[in-house]
Amino acid sequence: MDNSEDGMLLAVKNLSVTLGGVLILRDISFTVRVGETLAVIGPNGAGKTALFRALLGLVPSRGEIRWKKGVTIGYTPQRFVVEKQFPLSVKEFFLLKTNRFWRPEREFLEHIAHELALVGLKSSLLDKRMGELSGGELQRVLIAWAMTGHPDVLLLDEPAAGIDVGFAETVYTLLHQIQDELGVTVLLISHDINVVYRYARQVLCIDQKMICHGPPHEVLDPQELAKLYGGGAFFLHEKAVH
Repeated sequence: MDNSEDGMLLAVKNLSVTLGGVLILRDISFTVRVGETLAVIGPNGAGKTALFRALLGLVPSRGEIRWKKGVTIGYTPQRFVVEKQFPLSVKEFFLLKTNRFWRPEREFLEHIAHELALVGLKSSLLDKRMGELSGGELQRVLIAWAMTGHPDVLLLDEPAAGIDVGFAETVYTLLHQIQDELGVTVLLISHDINVVYRYARQVLCIDQKMICHGPPHEVLDPQELAKLYGGGAFFLHEKAVH
């Protein structure tokens, strides 16, 4: 990405992904500018997670994926299951990511405490085992872990998955505050149309191919939602608007 594209963080053109001989995504094109929030929506099996994995270089793809030079990325997967007996503490979990950057323990703890504070958690949680965390605590720890080192962009695959509706709202509010404080760009996958309207500047609608792309209030009309979700889409749209 050259200097003539100042402000552009990511440009994707004609992206296709085939896994196990099955075409998962076909000819997806979109751009993301620095500081934007892009929401990716679509039905189950639409290829949303495959898109994120392609952007991270974790699966083979065709087409163009151009990140701004030097960009750093934090990623939170959709599912991260921890057994109750899992012995790793929250502190040790963060060390897995940061141990390649040696730092005095005090400095390390201050850094991690700051990340935890951004998602509304106290540093006393560092001594707790990962398997003892509640669903909401685990999701917040994963987001804080993704933010370690203050990346330029966060890729969040359904960051409120597996937690109750009331706490899900808290998660998205925290993400909005983090974006305001750090200026981070956010790409998130969500099934909640209300979240898309409230927090995203751009929306990418996919169902193996691209259905729509643009500002939510401009492109998410009942017809476009019906292409994604079928007959129930108009209700979702009305709920989001009103």
